[in-house]
Amino acid sequence: MTSFVSSLRLSALVLLLALPGYPSPAQDQDQALLAPAKPKITKADDLPRHTYPVQGSVVDLVTSADKFAPFAAQVRADVEKDLATYDIEDKTTLKGLKGTLLTLDLLEGKNDDARKLIAEVRALEDKPALKLMTGFIVETRLDVEEQTKQTDLSDPAFQQAFQKELTTRANALPWDVVHDELKQTMGGFEIRSRNLLIGKVQSEIDPVVKQSGSLSSDLADAVIGIRSSLEFAIPLKDPVVAALNAVIQPHAEADANKPDIWKDRAVTLTADQKATPVVIGIWDSGVDPAVYPNQLFTRVPDFSDPNDPVAITAISKDKPLIDPHGLAFDLHSNRVHGELYPMGDNAKRLPELKDQIKGILDITSAVDSPEATALKAKLGTLAPDQVKPFIEDLGLFGNYIHGTHVAGIASDGNPFARILIARLTFDYHLKPEKPTVEQSRKDAAAYQVYVDYFKQHGVRVVNMSWGGSLKDVDDALEKNGVADADERKKEAREIFDIDKNGLLKALQSAPDILFVTAAGNSDNDVNFDEVIPSSFILPNLMTVGAVNQAGEETSFTSFGKNVTAYADGFEVESYIPGGSRLKLSGTSMASPEVTNLAAKLFALDPTLKPADVIDLIKSGLEPNPQDKRILLINPKKSVELLIARQGGKP
Repeated sequence: MTSFVSSLRLSALVLLLALPGYPSPAQDQDQALLAPAKPKITKADDLPRHTYPVQGSVVDLVTSADKFAPFAAQVRADVEKDLATYDIEDKTTLKGLKGTLLTLDLLEGKNDDARKLIAEVRALEDKPALKLMTGFIVETRLDVEEQTKQTDLSDPAFQQAFQKELTTRANALPWDVVHDELKQTMGGFEIRSRNLLIGKVQSEIDPVVKQSGSLSSDLADAVIGIRSSLEFAIPLKDPVVAALNAVIQPHAEADANKPDIWKDRAVTLTADQKATPVVIGIWDSGVDPAVYPNQLFTRVPDFSDPNDPVAITAISKDKPLIDPHGLAFDLHSNRVHGELYPMGDNAKRLPELKDQIKGILDITSAVDSPEATALKAKLGTLAPDQVKPFIEDLGLFGNYIHGTHVAGIASDGNPFARILIARLTFDYHLKPEKPTVEQSRKDAAAYQVYVDYFKQHGVRVVNMSWGGSLKDVDDALEKNGVADADERKKEAREIFDIDKNGLLKALQSAPDILFVTAAGNSDNDVNFDEVIPSSFILPNLMTVGAVNQAGEETSFTSFGKNVTAYADGFEVESYIPGGSRLKLSGTSMASPEVTNLAAKLFALDPTLKPADVIDLIKSGLEPNPQDKRILLINPKKSVELLIARQGGKP
C-alpha cells in the first residue's frame, strides 16, 4: 500500500453545446445512426496500454530535440487515436490526454492549437481555482511573445515584459479564489531547477529504460513534462517568481488574519463532562506515544493465558511480542515491535530532515522562513546524483511524522480519546520493491489481523489516511522491469485484487466500527482509478475530501461519488514525534477531522452505531456558499443534533 502524503473537469455535452456549429438534436441523432458507438471507458483499467521503445538514456531524450521528435510523434499518434476511438467519461483522464497534446503543441510551436486545447482543458475543470489558473502562465507567455515578436525566453527585455504582464494579470484574478494556487505555483517554480529535473530522470526514469528498453504511457508523459519544464519553465523561473511574489506579498498580513470557519464550528469536550472513553484506531505509519501520554489506549497483556493471540504472539521461541498501545507490521507484513516508524541510523539526522520538510512546506506556502531560505540554497547547489537521496529523505521523514500528526488531529479537544496505535510500514524509495502475489496475500492477511485487533479491544472509529491503486501496482512492476504492457496489466490486476478484496473483507467483518479514510491527493476520481479504500462503498466507511481554512476545495483533493464530506486539510497544525508542531496539508489531515468528530459523538453517546454517527455527520453538512458541490462538516451542528435527539436542548 502507498501512503497519501501530497495530487483536470464540466461535462462533455455542455462543452460541445458551447461550441459554434454544434449540430441540432435531430442532426445528432441521424449521425449517431450512421456512426458506430464508441467503446465506453468506465474505469482506468479499460484504457489501452502503450509502450514506447527508447534507445540510449532518457536524459538524452529530454535534452535533444532530434531524439525527442520521433518519440513525441509516437505519443501524439496514440493520444489522438485514443481520443478519437473511445468514449471517455472521466474528466481527469480527458484533461490528462488533452494536456499531453497541449504540451506537445507548445514544444512544436503550434501555439494556435495550444490555445484551443487550453480552452478545452479549462472547460473540463470543476475546481474554481484550477479553472482560473489552467493555462494562465502559458497564455501570458504566448501573448507577450506575439506582442514583442520575441521568442528567446532568456532575453532580458522579454523577461521584463513578461514579468510586468504576468503581474498585471495575476493581480486581476480574484484573490480569495486563487490565493493558495498562486502560492503553490510560485513555490513550485522556486523549487524547480535543471539539476533537479535531470536528477529525477536519472533516478526514476533512466533505470526503467535500462531494464526494459521502453517506457509506459505514464512515464512517457513524465518525460514530455520534464522536457517542457526545461524548455519553458526553467528560463522563466525568475520572472515568474518575481511577478507572483509581487502579487502575494501585499496580502500576507491579511492572509495571516483571514477568517477561519473551523474555529466557529469546533467542539471541545472537557474532562468534567458526562462522557465515555472512546478508543480511536490510528491505522497509520506509527505514533510517538510520548506525545500523547494521557490519551493512549493501553492493553495489559494476560501472561497467564498462553492462547491470547493478540497481546502475546511469539515471534521467536523465547521472545513474546507485546505492544501495550497497539500492534505493528513491517513492510513485508511481519509482526514487529514498535509504535513509531523506525528511522534506524537516520535518527541522528532528524533535526536536519525536519528543517528540510519545513522548508519545502514554507516555500510552497510563500512563507519566508530560515528553513525556506536554507532549502533554497541547498536546492541551488544540488547535483543531479544528489536528487534521489534528497527525495527519499523527504519521503522517509514524511512517513516518520505522518501518524503522529494524524493522531493529534483525531484526538484534539477530546480528553476521552484513547489512541490505539496500528502501525503500517510504508516504503519511501523511488524504486519500490517488486509487488508479488505472495506479498499481497500476506498484506491481505495482515489487514484482517489489524481489524480483529480493533474488534477485540473495543475500537469505535478507525482513521485510515492512506491508500493505493491499481496504477500504483502497475507503476511498481514497470520500475522493476516488467516491460510488456499486457503482462504487466494482468499481473497488476491479480496482485491488486488480492489486496483490495482482503482489505474490503476485513472492513466488512467489523460492522460496529466506523472507518474514516482520506480521499487522496491526486485530483482524480477515486472510483474511476480504483483507489482503495477510498473507492469502497460500505455502510461503516466515510471517505473525506480536503478544503482550506475558508472551506474552499483544495486543488489536490481527490473526489468521487462516495466522497461525501469535506474537512480542513490545508496547513493543519498538529504534533510530530518529539512534541513539536508542524503544519501539513493533504486529505490525510482532513480525514482525522471527521474521525475527531465521530469519536466525540461516540464519547457523548456510546450506544451509537456507525450508521447513527454517519447520519449525524451528514445531517450536519453544509454546502460551501460559493460552490454547492462541496459539503463541509460542522462538528457543532452534528453535536447539537445528537443532543436534540437525546431530548436535550441544542
